[in-house]
Amino acid sequence: MTGPMEPYRIKAVEPLPHTTRPQRETALRRVHYNLFDLRADEVTIDLLTDSGTGALSAGQLAAAMAADESYAGSGSFHRFRDAARELTSYPHILPVHQGRAAERVLFSTLVGPGKITLSNTHFDTTRANVELTGGQARDLPCPQSRDLDGTAPFKGDIDLAALRTVLDGPEASRVALVLMTITNNGCGGQPVSMANLTETAAVCRRHGVPLFLDAARFAENAWLVTRREAAYRGRTPRQVAQEAFRLADGCLLSGKKDGIVHIGGFLGLRDSALARQCEPLLIATEGFPTYGGLAGRDMDMMAVGLSEVLDPAYLASREHAAAHLAARARAAGVGIVEPPGLHAIYLNAGRLLAHIPAHRFPGQALACRLYLEGGIRSVELGSLYLGREDEHGEPISSAPHELVRLALPRRVYTRGHLDHVGDVLARIAADPGKVHGYRITEQAPVLRHFRVRLEPVETCSNASSEEREHELR
Repeated sequence: MTGPMEPYRIKAVEPLPHTTRPQRETALRRVHYNLFDLRADEVTIDLLTDSGTGALSAGQLAAAMAADESYAGSGSFHRFRDAARELTSYPHILPVHQGRAAERVLFSTLVGPGKITLSNTHFDTTRANVELTGGQARDLPCPQSRDLDGTAPFKGDIDLAALRTVLDGPEASRVALVLMTITNNGCGGQPVSMANLTETAAVCRRHGVPLFLDAARFAENAWLVTRREAAYRGRTPRQVAQEAFRLADGCLLSGKKDGIVHIGGFLGLRDSALARQCEPLLIATEGFPTYGGLAGRDMDMMAVGLSEVLDPAYLASREHAAAHLAARARAAGVGIVEPPGLHAIYLNAGRLLAHIPAHRFPGQALACRLYLEGGIRSVELGSLYLGREDEHGEPISSAPHELVRLALPRRVYTRGHLDHVGDVLARIAADPGKVHGYRITEQAPVLRHFRVRLEPVETCSNASSEEREHELR
């Protein structure tokens, strides 16, 4: 497919690791089929995450060279704070080493036992940080998000009717905050409309509940708003982003996504009293409020990245890259979460591998096969991530969908790399029956998908016979 060329030229290159299929088979056995544990030099195309994996610009590297590494009150902090304030309008900018640190500081201050957080969808570490305080993370995705094939433009929206029901009901006093994730990573990278965000803010104000943004991908959400929401056509991504931040009481922002840096983030707050409450925990666990666990060069590079990420030419190029990979997946006969967003493509592994039941993890099966066939690392977002089993491995609950996310690092891979991914998908889709499932042999009680160990099983099922499995030796 044709489209805009990348709005940059490549100034430095890095050789790709290449491995043989026997080497990849050995690597998978060694890591117990958990792709997080692969060595980076065993991966040819790494689509595990877009977090902290982007390429720095010449402008960012130049800013790093001029950084001030003073412990307190550095010039780097003031430049970073000014950039974040101008973007968000929040007077209090607390730097942290990454987004999950901002989650921990905020939730430790506002949540706690018996409290509830409501969201369009909490992502994995967000949910864990809520639960580690004793709180409950409750998702209220909009009904359109359940239709993976539907082309509704804003499937990342929160369910406003469900939100009103909770805030008008007996549990209202337990709601600590509402968190809107933009874009909605847990729902296939789908954007949130400004209309939905505006109404959410109004509902929260009426009930006296603070509204926060999980703004890791704020620029990508703003771009899709300018493309899909009629009232915002003609606006710039910066104008849309600024309006979104103004609607909320604060934000959690991982700079490793739309800050285009390798480490860093911040907690932005409008309320001075809340900022004073958060600062002691920040100092104790991250660092002094003018560095928050970051080097000066990290803050300077993030200040530049927060500006570069809103360049319309860059965002258009990123949209086209995602659309190109989506087209290759469709051409291979692999369903995706429609319509594609910017930061990732989500493959419908449950449909492609319909012979593998949810408690044998078709998403993980597809992710492992992508690595085995082409050295491609991805991540499962299905029942390994969201499901639960009993001590015998039998399902208690399964994920609503069995997905595999192909995350696109910023300014890293070209169309040729994405075509390699498409070719590998086509080979797998040509004979999906060859792909087998997995069972868990060891897991942690929280965030199990990061440290889980698995073993392969062969699954044979049809309408007239029960599932039969045996270990694959």
